[in-house]
Amino acid sequence: MNYHKYFPVDVLNGPGTRCTLFLSGCEHHCRGCYNQSTWSPTSGHRFDEALRQRIIDDLNDPEIRRRGLTLTGGDPLHPANVDEVAELVTLVREHCPGKDIWLWTGYTLAELNPKQLAIVEQVDAFVDGKFEQELADRRLKWRGSSNQVVYRVSDGDISVVEV
Repeated sequence: MNYHKYFPVDVLNGPGTRCTLFLSGCEHHCRGCYNQSTWSPTSGHRFDEALRQRIIDDLNDPEIRRRGLTLTGGDPLHPANVDEVAELVTLVREHCPGKDIWLWTGYTLAELNPKQLAIVEQVDAFVDGKFEQELADRRLKWRGSSNQVVYRVSDGDISVVEV
C-alpha cells in the first residue's frame, strides 16, 4: 500500500483535530477530482511500519489531543489498500481507545465487496460515492457532491446520517 500524504494534525478532514492519511490508488477517476495525483496505486510513498507506529503514537499524544483518524485518498478501499487498511483499523482500535475513524470512499455501500464491507463495519463514519462535479456543492458537510452519503457505524450497524 502506498500513501501520498500524512498530516499528523488536521482539522479539515473530519470532526475535531485528527490524523489524516491520504492513500494512493483510485479506480473512480472522478471528473473534477482535487487529488488526481493519488489515482495510481504505485504513486507516493510506501506505507511502512514506521508510519504505522507514528500514527498510533500521534493518536495517543497527550500534548496534542486528536479525536481520531481519517482515511482518504485516493481511495482507502482500493483493492491494493484493503489488507493494510484493515490491519491499520484493527491496530487503531486496539491501541487508541476512544479514537474515532472516518473513511472516504468512491464506492457506494451497495458496491462494496465482503473485504471492503468488513473494514467499513469497523469504522465510526464513512462517506461513500464518487465525486460528481455537476452535483458539487460547497455547503455540504463532509462531502463534495450531493450524491455522496454520510453514514455512521455502530457495532457493525450502518445508518445514514446525511444524504
